[in-house]
Formats: sequence, C-alpha cells, structure tokens
Amino acid sequence: MDLNQRLSLELQQRSPKDVQELVLDNCRAVDGRIEGITEEFCNLETLSLINVRLTTLEDIPKLDKLKKLELSDNRISGGLEVLAERLKSLKHLHLSGNKFKDISTLEPLKNLPQLKSLDLFNCEVTNLADYRESIFKLLPNLTYLDGFDIDDCEGSDSEGEVDGPDDDDEGCESEDFEDEEEDEEDIVAVEDYDEDDDSGDDEDGHVNGDVDSDEDVDDEEDDEDDDADEGSSPAKGEKRKRDPEDDDEDDLDDD
Repeated sequence: MDLNQRLSLELQQRSPKDVQELVLDNCRAVDGRIEGITEEFCNLETLSLINVRLTTLEDIPKLDKLKKLELSDNRISGGLEVLAERLKSLKHLHLSGNKFKDISTLEPLKNLPQLKSLDLFNCEVTNLADYRESIFKLLPNLTYLDGFDIDDCEGSDSEGEVDGPDDDDEGCESEDFEDEEEDEEDIVAVEDYDEDDDSGDDEDGHVNGDVDSDEDVDDEEDDEDDDADEGSSPAKGEKRKRDPEDDDEDDLDDD
C-alpha cells in the first residue's frame, strides 16, 4: 500500500483541517517522497511516517501547528533545512535509524527554537566521540537527546512526548533531594500525631483517677452504714432472746 492509499483510509470522511494526529507508518512512499500531505492539514499536531522508505523531505508542507514528527527507520541523510523553514512549532523530532553521519548535517535544526527532544538512535553520527557534547552545544534549548538529558538522566516516556512545563528539569540530583524532603516531612507529621495521642491519654488518666477516688469514698460510706444497721438488729434467721423481766411482768398479769 502506498502513502496516498493509506492516507485515504486514515481520512475516511474527515476533512484535512479536522485532523490533529496522522499515523501513516509502514506503507510505501513512491520515489521516497512525501505525497498527499498538504497545507490543508492546518491543525495537524502529530505526524508519523515511520518506515515508509523516505529519502527526502523536500515535499513536506508548511504545518504551523505540528509539534511532533516521527521519521524513524527511513533513508534520510540530509535536507533538514526544510523542517526549520516550514515547521516552526516543532518540539519533538525522531530521526532514529536514518543515514546521518556528520554533525554538520544536523546544523539546520538550530533554527527550530522550540525543539526539546531529538532522537538519533542507530544513526552513524552517534558513533562520533564527541557526539552528545556537540549536539547539546549546537542545540542549547534541547532537553533530551536519545531519551537522556545533558546529565545522562533518562526522561520518562511522557517527558519526551507530551508538552510539559516551560521550565527545564533541574536534573536527577534535585529530584532525589525533593523526594528526601517529602519523606522527612511525612516522618515529622507522624511523630507529631503520636505525641498528641500520648498527651490525650495522660489527660484522660488524670480525670479518670479523680472520678475513681470519689467513687471509692462513696463506697466506704455505704459500707459503714451497713455495719451500723447490722449491730442494731439480729441477723436474719436468728431468734430474739427473751428478757427475764418480761417473764415477771407476765406472772403479775396472771394474778
């Protein structure tokens, strides 16, 4: 399937101006050229042309809103000037698996002021001794080269693909330091919580102690009253002793 046929399938009933993402991977570019993609795709933000046998970028149209361009596994060896002229908003450029051999062939990319990530993996240029230093010097606004920043810290999948904050990352060490600070704050919060629980227990114990002492006094008074009652009346189940004087009074009554 050639590029034009694949493009028709992707569009279906949509108008080119309604398309924001276009994936045309693994089809065949006739004569190694881009065809079918025109300036009518004025709202296009992502274009993927992976492994379509491209040899030139001369026919790429002006796409003012394009931010991500996938050109991996093609046969491109130069001609990047056209990207700097027609894709002013480009931020992510993937050129891995192409035929770039020299740093000089990449110099036109310095005219892309918003370029943040560049992928040249499996290109011959990556075998140069000063490859990474030269690229970061050529493109001072670049954040990631082949998935790693200038300090060799690997970026997450989202950092190389999705627009993030305008400020550059401060590096691996600063991220680790921030994580340590967050852990220390969590530990302090837990300790404060434990101290509050201990103080609450002390207060409850003190109050309960006072209440218990009052209850003990009441119990002692009740016990004393019970003892007094027991001394003045016979125990339950015992017969009361008859007084001799009561017997004399009964004899007089009989007389």
